[in-house]
Amino acid sequence: MSRILGIDFGLKRIGLSVSDPTKTLASPLPTILNDKNSIKKICEIINKYEIEKVVIGYPVNMNGSKSEICELVDDFISKILEKINIEIIKRDERLTSYIAQQQILESVKSKKKRQDKSLVDQFSARIILQEYLDEIKNNH
Repeated sequence: MSRILGIDFGLKRIGLSVSDPTKTLASPLPTILNDKNSIKKICEIINKYEIEKVVIGYPVNMNGSKSEICELVDDFISKILEKINIEIIKRDERLTSYIAQQQILESVKSKKKRQDKSLVDQFSARIILQEYLDEIKNNH
């Protein structure tokens, strides 16, 4: 059964999450570095997990206008589509980093681990994907 991939794009790191086969629950995957190999790694994940579509956080400003990073996300999406034909959905990610930090504070005991920035990326990617999964479930 196919799955859905969630991506939290960052300038240094890319947070990833994947749905279960029933497309009900999002689980974090290890964060990857945003470097020359990131597109290749994402394509490998798409193939490994039989991903049918990608949901990527789109960092619009609080007033709904495009942020400067939106252009980088659009470029990133184009690079993925050059390598693999897959549906990619942009999803408003306002406040996901804040929500992720709150969830980490509530669920992670170790202070050192709470300060791990890749953990915020993983939680953010999971939130982006889980919100999408909940939305499609509620619309059916």
